[in-house]
Amino acid sequence: MNNIIMHVDANSAYLSWEAAYRLQKGATVDLRNIPSVVGGDEQSRHGIVLAKSIPAKKYDIKTGEALFTARKKCPNLVVAPVRYELYMMCHNAMINILRDFSPKVQVYSIDEAFLDYTGMQAVHGDPVSAAYKLKNRIKNELGFTVNVGISTNKLLAKMASELKKPDMVHTIFPEEIKQKMWPLPVKELFMVGRATAPKLYRLNIFTIGDLANADPELLKYRLKSWGKLIQDYANGIEDSPVSENARPPIKGIGNSTTIPFDVDSMDEARKVLLSLCEMVGMRLRQAGFSAKLISVYLRNSDLQGKSHQRKYEAATDDTYNIFNLSAQLMEELWTGEPLRGMGVQVSELVPNDILQVSMFDIPNEKRRLLDQSIDDIRMKHGPKSVVRSIFINSGLSPITGGVIEDFKMMSSRF
Repeated sequence: MNNIIMHVDANSAYLSWEAAYRLQKGATVDLRNIPSVVGGDEQSRHGIVLAKSIPAKKYDIKTGEALFTARKKCPNLVVAPVRYELYMMCHNAMINILRDFSPKVQVYSIDEAFLDYTGMQAVHGDPVSAAYKLKNRIKNELGFTVNVGISTNKLLAKMASELKKPDMVHTIFPEEIKQKMWPLPVKELFMVGRATAPKLYRLNIFTIGDLANADPELLKYRLKSWGKLIQDYANGIEDSPVSENARPPIKGIGNSTTIPFDVDSMDEARKVLLSLCEMVGMRLRQAGFSAKLISVYLRNSDLQGKSHQRKYEAATDDTYNIFNLSAQLMEELWTGEPLRGMGVQVSELVPNDILQVSMFDIPNEKRRLLDQSIDDIRMKHGPKSVVRSIFINSGLSPITGGVIEDFKMMSSRF
């Protein structure tokens, strides 16, 4: 029996999740149907575009550009703030539905996952019918749409899900590669990025079919082992299993904010820092990692920035530890000038299931259980369901700090 793999990808995830949430709360306008973006703080007018609606594309608004320039292009642009806690709730709800269709689900990123449907036909029917059931269930129950790609391996399933969007089901089975995949521009092939595509153009390779049929020796000479890898992908060759224990290729996790007022006291600065560390710790635990390297970034009212980092022997995902270590770095870095921006980033991540604990640094079990309990309650009932007393009447959010940054490590494997 051939493997049957599905790739499920949420359409315009951040914007769709915000739109679905607002509609569930009584909003009469769907953000997906008007020029809108996710990113930054609309009041302070800082930040960048992290996601955009289809109508926003008509104004040539691009992901990654400054909100200031996006507003110039479209004065009526609606800007929604980043709310990572909402995204995690939507992600978890989507993954729970996927697990009703197969016990083997591999999370690939916050908005996409692979599902091994092999042998599940007796339960949910043929793969295409099951994909429509899955897609429609997510749409009806959660309020956002997904694309589902179907094939015999993860590469082809992912390529299939990238075909026409949104709210679609596509297949690229091996016998369909020539018809559906080879005519596509080579830059659309997984792992052919902005650096590789120009090199292929210089070899007169412009489509995926051109790459599939290129001289292997020429590719090896010009691109070394990378040439063989992407030529295999162009021919649909990929054999990694759907692994429930595989983690998304995350290199680091960070949270930063632009503060609407000047922070000029250590007490206020520590509250902002704790707000950022709460999100970082929660996201670390959700991803199953601990971190060894912690960085703190400060920006003053003149928009001048500076940072300080330190590597620690013992990796941690403990919010209290991350905050204390970050506070030490901030105290060493800050000279007392008014602050308008702060950020915390953790990297050098270690999977928790292989983490070696030093006998001199035994984790605080009570705090670990407390962190996990708080995470579970917030995921189920919302970010404000549990609030540290220090944030009451402080004007600061207990968990959302502003722009959220993910640093994904490109991987040639799924």
